Amino acid sequence: MRITISGPPGSGKTTVCRMLGERLGVEVVVSGHIFRQMAKERGMSLADFGRMCEADPQADLELDKRMVEIARSNDNVCLEGRLAAYMLTRHGIDAFRVLLTADIDERSRRVAEREGGSTEQRRREIEEREACEGKRYLTYYDIDVSDRSVYDLIIDTTHIPADEVAEAIIREVNQRGRDAR
Repeated sequence: MRITISGPPGSGKTTVCRMLGERLGVEVVVSGHIFRQMAKERGMSLADFGRMCEADPQADLELDKRMVEIARSNDNVCLEGRLAAYMLTRHGIDAFRVLLTADIDERSRRVAEREGGSTEQRRREIEEREACEGKRYLTYYDIDVSDRSVYDLIIDTTHIPADEVAEAIIREVNQRGRDAR
């Protein structure tokens, strides 16, 4: 079974995706890790790399093409990425599509805890990143990330521990007869 986990920075998507991978015994593919590696390979900060991607769509296009290829070739995978649900939908690839959301203050706290820095600094970076990504996705793909119609399940993780989010997803997949094991 394919599952996509999408959401804004700090919503818990990577953590939940890893938990699902462990509990379901499926491969986990995290687009953010691929994107960060691409920035590192170019000796750029994530913010600078994102700005470069606004002017040159090649990195985004390469990343999204890889995600689609991985999904096509693997029936048992959990794909984490902002556009994973949209891309699989566009390419007619069956998946259970999940969106995780959380309050900006909580997301900023989580990112600061994970990466250091102040919550205020992280909030500014998150807001800048979301604006940059939203612009790129609309320009390159005509995708409005505020359109939630592609998702099978939306969970606000602000006050829910990641393990409970993972269990809720597994329950929902099973209730819909998708056999999450």
